[in-house]
Amino acid sequence: MTQRIVGIDVARGLAVLGMYGAHVGVTEPFDWSTPGTWLDVVNGRSSILFAVLAGVSIAIISGGRSVAAGPALRRSRVRVLVRAVLVFAIGLALVALDTRIAVILPVYAVLFVAAIPVLRWRPRWLFVAAGVAAVVGPVVAVLVDLTAGEGGPVVDLLFTGHYPAVIWIAFVLVGLGVGRLELASPSIGPRMLLAGVSLSVLGYGAGVAAESAVASSTTPVPLDVRLLATVEAHSGSPFEVVGSTGFALAVLALCLLAARPLRIPLYPVAAVGSMALSAYTAHVVIVWAIGDGAFTRADNGLYLAFVVGALVLCSLWARFLGRGPLERLLTGVSTRLAAPVGGRALR
Repeated sequence: MTQRIVGIDVARGLAVLGMYGAHVGVTEPFDWSTPGTWLDVVNGRSSILFAVLAGVSIAIISGGRSVAAGPALRRSRVRVLVRAVLVFAIGLALVALDTRIAVILPVYAVLFVAAIPVLRWRPRWLFVAAGVAAVVGPVVAVLVDLTAGEGGPVVDLLFTGHYPAVIWIAFVLVGLGVGRLELASPSIGPRMLLAGVSLSVLGYGAGVAAESAVASSTTPVPLDVRLLATVEAHSGSPFEVVGSTGFALAVLALCLLAARPLRIPLYPVAAVGSMALSAYTAHVVIVWAIGDGAFTRADNGLYLAFVVGALVLCSLWARFLGRGPLERLLTGVSTRLAAPVGGRALR
């Protein structure tokens, strides 16, 4: 396993563990001066990191820095499409369990499909498109939310749900662009870290200023403006999108930088990340089995149990069985269905 892949797996593992915290963790509003509130950082940002890494995964599937072309590109598109269908089916099954968890997988699948037409785009244009989506997507989502009423499951999936695809495509485009870079280069980590921190400061800083301006306004502020002038987690405002994208890039950069010197101690986290879909699915099923009691605890004992359990079990699985069960399913089915497209199959 190369340093590049280890760094990505570590970041993906952190995203999964963070989503555990967002779902069953007990958090308080974030305050820099109070360490007990720092767990709140997982809310919103973990799923966004997961989405950015989805884009990175799509890039890897379609050739990484060397974009596939011809038959290889067609096979890549089939592989992405098949994975999207399977992830969507798994997502619907988890939604049917009717837990309190807002399952991200159906939107995740939609974003995979949305990325297929831009697989050959250069990183620069992917980043530009992500910037446009970060600004336009939230406005469209708010307007649809205010005018559509009960729009049905498709509208919910695309515009008004917990993870509206019209906004979240920005994260996948960023990840796809990042996956087209030379992630093994020693210079990419520091540059990505600088970009991530800069975006975070820009997004969150401007968002706080916008919130303050709205709060102190002496004239009525339209509802659509108030909904966009915030940095609240899952608000989907342009400020949250930019700030959280920066956070995700900074985390990924730190993981890439730490992958080589800390390879052994980070192995359990990388193991979780190497089978993120399985680890995510398992935790939703376990929460369903526990019932509402998973969400009414006064401490983080359950969250800690999820984290330790995932680190131990995924490490053992990766060590003795290799690829995770759902990852094995996605890779096997998508590779087999893509093989007849022509040319030499991707591995």
